[in-house]
Amino acid sequence: RFSGTFVGNTESTSPAAVVSAPAAAAATLPAVPTIPVVPTVVGVPNTVAEGVLNPSEVKPPASGTRKARVLYDYEAADSTELALLADEMITVYSLPGMDPDWLIGERGNQKGKVPVTYLELLS
Repeated sequence: RFSGTFVGNTESTSPAAVVSAPAAAAATLPAVPTIPVVPTVVGVPNTVAEGVLNPSEVKPPASGTRKARVLYDYEAADSTELALLADEMITVYSLPGMDPDWLIGERGNQKGKVPVTYLELLS
């Protein structure tokens, strides 16, 4: 059984006098400017780094392509995307700086972005 008396630090500090260590450290350090980094890769057009993908300009990497089975039908929202049919096989790969939720898909001479969640990646 505990008594109603608390034994501990008897010094009282007001909340205004307490400063957290990260806040104190941040207050004494000079601000460091950040520079946005845009990855560039030899052989990849700048349109990919700027977020605009023209599938006809994208070349597949020498290695890193994989086969994928399409799980669900997908209707392309625009000309940069590739429409998919369930159970078809396509070749996919990613590009540096590309949204990780998307891959470049190829079927024959057709090429475009495809959502990763619609694919079962093989080999």
